[in-house]
Amino acid sequence: MKKLRLAVCGSFCTFDELLPQAERLAQDYEITPILSEAAFLTDTRFGLAAAFVKALRELCGREPVTTLEAAEALGPGKALDVLAVAPCTGNTLAKLAAGIADTPVTFSCKAHLRNLRPVVVAVSTNDGLAAAAKNLGALLNRKHYFFVPFGQDDPAGKPASLKADLSLLGDTVAAALEGRQLQPLLLGRR
Repeated sequence: MKKLRLAVCGSFCTFDELLPQAERLAQDYEITPILSEAAFLTDTRFGLAAAFVKALRELCGREPVTTLEAAEALGPGKALDVLAVAPCTGNTLAKLAAGIADTPVTFSCKAHLRNLRPVVVAVSTNDGLAAAAKNLGALLNRKHYFFVPFGQDDPAGKPASLKADLSLLGDTVAAALEGRQLQPLLLGRR
């Protein structure tokens, strides 16, 4: 069974969409969850952090990686096949584009990329067509990054906001393992 690390950032509004996709992925992959501090600790109007962490732990059958020390231990060797950052916030996009590895998610990406293995990004940011656009463009132009197809999630209300279609996460992971970007990358109005 192929090994997948599922790195989750704090785009809380997508958590309910992510869990069923993670459940589907768990049928084909051995999943190790990695959580940003925000995803691990922050209670929001979308739910309690502890409930999300519990659901992810039960689904994956593993404790989530939540510290830099634990993320660092994942790096040596080629222990996994693919890493998916879903959802990937604008903050994490910026850190990945700049090569900053100061969270469990970004550190895991750096360690994984050194082994020339695919990183799948499911963007979810309110400023994807504003401040985060340059970081998105930088990662689109780098080897070993593959994107879950995305589009504007609310063009009238939030014209700069971008969101990946998480129902395509599994297909994107499979394509990335073959070294190809799932197409079309840009989705029309949803």
